[in-house]
Amino acid sequence: MTRADQAEKMTSGPGFVAALDQSGGSTPKALKLYGIDENAYSNDDQMFDLIHQMRCRIMQSPAFNGDKVIGAILFENTMDREVAGKSAADFLWDERRIVPFLKVDKGLSDENNGVQLMKPMPDLESLLERASAAGIFGTKMRSVINRADNKGIEENVSQQFDIGQTILGFDLVPIIEPEVNIKIEDKAEAEEILLENLIKHLDALQGEQKVMLKLTLPEKANLYSPAIDHTKVMRVVALSGGYTREESNLRLRSNQGMTASFSRALTEGLSAQQSNEVFNNTLSQTINDIYEASIT
Repeated sequence: MTRADQAEKMTSGPGFVAALDQSGGSTPKALKLYGIDENAYSNDDQMFDLIHQMRCRIMQSPAFNGDKVIGAILFENTMDREVAGKSAADFLWDERRIVPFLKVDKGLSDENNGVQLMKPMPDLESLLERASAAGIFGTKMRSVINRADNKGIEENVSQQFDIGQTILGFDLVPIIEPEVNIKIEDKAEAEEILLENLIKHLDALQGEQKVMLKLTLPEKANLYSPAIDHTKVMRVVALSGGYTREESNLRLRSNQGMTASFSRALTEGLSAQQSNEVFNNTLSQTINDIYEASIT
């Protein structure tokens, strides 16, 4: 069965998860880094057409395959589109043997108690139904920690797992992503509090339920080992969070059992102006570097 094969790949397959899920708020920046300025489009439809072209170019690149890239996180707009004549999720699995995920959050609320919770998701269940029908394996949702505040971090993790239960109810695997802001002074303390709350909620999962975690690369190497080893965790992936690819890979190598799930660090160095040969060679080198850091 496909889902069993996908679960096996996400549990034990060597490689990393590509994050191709820039949404409306982050797409202009992603396009600019790719060499496309805001004057190249005049509305959201044109903007999303351009970012889809970039994503298609990445997904169809020879180096972007299941040997080293085991999963890819898609934006809803991408899930609803085609890649090389197939739905995005089907293309990823059928043609590349890459497990498809979907970003389901609607962005961040204003900061309170040192954290930014996720905005309400009133259409979540209908989105999950569509995702399941489209062949999506799991989901991703991001909230942010900006201070080592016990109450705020507890609220943050609770919200993630509460929504995670809804996602599990649709037979999808949620990627829980309470990102710790890399710029805060008390980052190490915030990460200790986060780990404590993660373990508490993981311990409370029932039956065969499993989740994935997407976490900021920590200040203390191997801090998240208890989560990586937890029986309710399929895999722990790391976000780059603003670190350069070089810094991200360096930190990743120091954290055994964590694999990458990079967005900006994955597309660093890619440009719309590059020839296909240069583009593919650049992406191939990037994938090799991230893969090597992910399997140490």
